[in-house]
Amino acid sequence: MKILVINAGSSSLKYQLFDMENEAVLAKGICEQIGNDNSKFTHKVPADENKNIKEHIAIENHGDAIQLVLDTLVSAENGVISSMSEIGAVGHRVLHGGEKFSASVLVTNAVKEAIKECFKFGPLHNPANLKGIEACEQIMDVPQIAVFDTGFHQTMPDYAYMYALPYEFYEKDGIRRYGFHGTSHRYVSKRCIELLGGKAEGTKIVTCHLGNGSSISAVKDGKCFDTTMGLTPLEGIIMGTRCGSIDPAIVTTIMKAHNLSPKEMDDLMNKKSGMLGIAGTSDNRTIESMAKEGNPKAKLVESMLCHQLTKYIGGFAAAMGGIDAVVFTGGIGENNPQYRTRIAEKIKFLGTDIDEEKNHIRGEEVEISTPDSKLKMYVIPTNEELVIARDTLEIVNSL
Repeated sequence: MKILVINAGSSSLKYQLFDMENEAVLAKGICEQIGNDNSKFTHKVPADENKNIKEHIAIENHGDAIQLVLDTLVSAENGVISSMSEIGAVGHRVLHGGEKFSASVLVTNAVKEAIKECFKFGPLHNPANLKGIEACEQIMDVPQIAVFDTGFHQTMPDYAYMYALPYEFYEKDGIRRYGFHGTSHRYVSKRCIELLGGKAEGTKIVTCHLGNGSSISAVKDGKCFDTTMGLTPLEGIIMGTRCGSIDPAIVTTIMKAHNLSPKEMDDLMNKKSGMLGIAGTSDNRTIESMAKEGNPKAKLVESMLCHQLTKYIGGFAAAMGGIDAVVFTGGIGENNPQYRTRIAEKIKFLGTDIDEEKNHIRGEEVEISTPDSKLKMYVIPTNEELVIARDTLEIVNSL
């Protein structure tokens, strides 16, 4: 079966087409700047570069984007399938599923209503995710599957996900920690368990998804025990443009001092803070280069990230009663060896020893700890789209 995976953003739509017989990516691409004059379409065929497309083209809405993707997939010049009927189902990434979804589900009207109910928690993502689903429903008569970023984290105990606010805010408004990057944490923790011997029971792993958005999860017995992101993806460690966890009183202090509205304060914390707010750029490669040249703010960003990573890894190890492995994934986690070196040095007391030659291998899965290291450290490239495709296939096969 061939599975189309869709990740719809507010003004973008990413896609990958999988042949699930061998889990190969037949084609992938992105529609960018949907709805404005600078719309751009990129289409890549891994097996044939001659079929690649990169062009500016009018894309009015998400429905147009889906139609453009489907037309391209079946076109004689750039396509990889003979007709739309070869696509057996569509898997959709959905940011927030609240407490209702601990696993991926077949999209029904009730599921769509539940996604709408979570608009308040994911105002930028959930409406766009639903647009992607509805656009596919209008064009394709195949099962649509929703895969939730929050799903993997629904195994957290209440003492890990609750906030110390009046309990009525949890009961009436659903205010609690939900966690995100769930498909990534699920993929790399499962792969780590395989590398540790294949038995989930008894394993204690910390997975570090580090990119423009970053989160860390404690995975005990193969299930999420705790995570750094909260009600929204704003909580946790320093990120590209997000501040991460701060003293809540800072919010009202800045709002009063600078006469900011709630929306302006939200934009400040989500889009103008983090690495960008301190060093003037959210590009980690630029920050790394600036730090090597001695820029104090870039060096501060690196030290802040290392300090926060160390605190969470150590804290999660204590909370789980031990730790077997640390996994690094995501754009920064997979491609920045100096962070891994610094973290390994800071948590040496937990019994880790790093192999620097392996630590500098790029673009592949590798154990970067030495053979005699008590605490294992791995770089495992994430594959969230494959998780979505696998879940989609499993649900369709069960129908």
